[in-house]
Amino acid sequence: MWGCSTIRPPSGVQPVQRVLKVTGYCDCRECCAWKRNWLLRPVVASGPSAGKPKAVGQSASGAASRYGTIAADEALFPFGTIMYVQGYGYGRVEDRGRDIKGNHIDLHFGSHRLAMNWGTQEMKVTIWYPPGYVSSPPKKTGRPSTLAR
Repeated sequence: MWGCSTIRPPSGVQPVQRVLKVTGYCDCRECCAWKRNWLLRPVVASGPSAGKPKAVGQSASGAASRYGTIAADEALFPFGTIMYVQGYGYGRVEDRGRDIKGNHIDLHFGSHRLAMNWGTQEMKVTIWYPPGYVSSPPKKTGRPSTLAR
């Protein structure tokens, strides 16, 4: 049951390990800050996009949110980064969250109960950056990410 069977680390890429804050989320209103408008359609609940349509179950990369989807700070972990989290399995960074900054990742679960049962943990995570990405993550300098050209 645990682990995404379709996500595997890229071959030829050396992993790195980092201690990260790891939390859980699901597609519910509480985890993803959405509500229904007067037409009963899902919209963003707050912030600069409040009231705009919300694609529930769709990650920021456009992929469907499912077990194995990870939300992370794109300045440190670009979309496509593969991670192995003990007790969860393999996942891929395909989402971002307004509260996910720095060394913090959010793991997607199929239900709110499972996400809340995961809680908040500080743990060592194994990370494989996408091929072509500089081996160490960029520092937050306000400049674009450092992709090999």
